[in-house]
Amino acid sequence: MRLPLGTGTVEVSLPDCEVRTVERPGGDPVDPADAARAALDDPHGPSLDSLVDAGDSVTVVVTDVTRATPDRALVDAMLERLPDVDVSILVGLGLHRPMTDAELRDALGDHADLAVNHDPEAAVAVGTVRGVGEERVPVRVHPLVAEADRLLSTGMVEPHQYAGFSGGAKTVAVGAGDGSLIGYTHGPDVLSHPDVRLGRTEGNPFRETVDRAGDAVGLDFCLNVTKGPDGVLGASAGRPRAVVAALAETARDALSVPLDDTFDAVIGGVGAPKDANLYQATRAATYLLLGDHNPVRAGGRVVVPARLNEGAGEGTGERRFYERLREARDADALYEEMRSGYDPGAQRAFVVARALRAADVYVTNSEHPAVVEECLMGAAERVEDAVEPGSEVLVVPDALNTLLV
Repeated sequence: MRLPLGTGTVEVSLPDCEVRTVERPGGDPVDPADAARAALDDPHGPSLDSLVDAGDSVTVVVTDVTRATPDRALVDAMLERLPDVDVSILVGLGLHRPMTDAELRDALGDHADLAVNHDPEAAVAVGTVRGVGEERVPVRVHPLVAEADRLLSTGMVEPHQYAGFSGGAKTVAVGAGDGSLIGYTHGPDVLSHPDVRLGRTEGNPFRETVDRAGDAVGLDFCLNVTKGPDGVLGASAGRPRAVVAALAETARDALSVPLDDTFDAVIGGVGAPKDANLYQATRAATYLLLGDHNPVRAGGRVVVPARLNEGAGEGTGERRFYERLREARDADALYEEMRSGYDPGAQRAFVVARALRAADVYVTNSEHPAVVEECLMGAAERVEDAVEPGSEVLVVPDALNTLLV
């Protein structure tokens, strides 16, 4: 078989194992530009052109390099509908590393000259929102967001470990925010809640807090897409909550795979852009182990081929993730230690520790095997080296776009 690795594939052969491959999720891809324009023609709520007046200052928050969002097509479609306005584009990095000039040109084309990388240190207060209980959570965002007359965003509504599905207000509230909201929503009190899980939006306190933050910030309109293994499956525009609900339904219909069995080893494919660093690539393991159905038997393992050309990752969150895992004695000790709290960005270490309590995780074919081994995981040169002969194996070629239910 061939599995994703970076922007290409890697050949894997397991002749001594009993192998079952999950069929690639369904869904017919559409042209992103056409889908975006169709969504703008039929929005949830007021049309974009009715919300924006000539002379307004408009900020469009877009996703960063960790999301495969067709931002150029989405921004093109939105700007076509706007009158003569002052437009800024803010890259919603959250605590990820800044995008390079080359990455911005690739993502935004001619609009790259309008783009600014978000700086969490520059965030300003816009208010507070209610959290899980009655506590108030500060909301701080980049000045381009806080001061805009009209605020727009792009986004990718895809399965998300914490939000259930990403997209909607998350692009702005988290992507353009600072450690205050990120620290709260990604903290142990929220992430340990039973309704914070992959594919679930209803009753999910992470999703609800982010949506309330979007209200506080004043997100007027978003244009989002959802995708499957072969590309974009659809677009939706308008009010953020309605956009997420519509695209999450599309994604669930396309990406859900019924499965009752368990296996000795589960191989999860990732590919670019998520396999550029360990922080992102571990999503394959946590999605498989902490989703609706855990397919790994007790004592089993998840195997993830990932390029890791950026090592553990280069942003603030990635560094904190790496430091917590590197300094830990074992997964159990780290999980219990982090239940009392951690810095924003370190949440992926908490979730990885939770996953490692259920199964071993091996990363193969990487450029930085030493980094993997420092982070409580196993490293192997090839997938074959990480799978015991005679194992019953499940292969999930696109682990980040497959919902095992």
